Amino acid sequence: MQLNWIYKSFHLLTVEELYAIMQLRNEVFSVEQNCVYQDADDKDQASYHLAGWDGKKLAAYCRILPAGLSYDSPSIGRVVSSPAYRNSGCGRRLMQLAIAKSLAQFNHPLITISAQFYLQKFYSDLGFKQISDIYQEDGIPHIKMQLRSGSK
Repeated sequence: MQLNWIYKSFHLLTVEELYAIMQLRNEVFSVEQNCVYQDADDKDQASYHLAGWDGKKLAAYCRILPAGLSYDSPSIGRVVSSPAYRNSGCGRRLMQLAIAKSLAQFNHPLITISAQFYLQKFYSDLGFKQISDIYQEDGIPHIKMQLRSGSK
């Protein structure tokens, strides 16, 4: 699948791009996962946004956060694939690009994520290592994971 990838700071997102991002995050994290939480958490403004587009349809998205916003190291969050694009490889490509963008943007050797526990193998296959026990975040089992640049 050939997607058009964009990588922008919050202030360079168009209104249409931001709307599609918020719509996809709401569709998956709130509705599909039946999770009530505050998605608009004031971290988007300081983050970079990576989105894979199939024409005007948003297929995959994540935000890349600088160190100090969520963790001591940069992090990748709100990782999401549209239900229509699952099992197409776009989620793996999204994370490969996000890792590369984070390492280049912040020149920091670590990336920390809070991963839904059921996705442990997905993230492990990308080089992330589990660094915490399972914990609940918004009623969903999560684990903290880290990737160290140059390791896999």
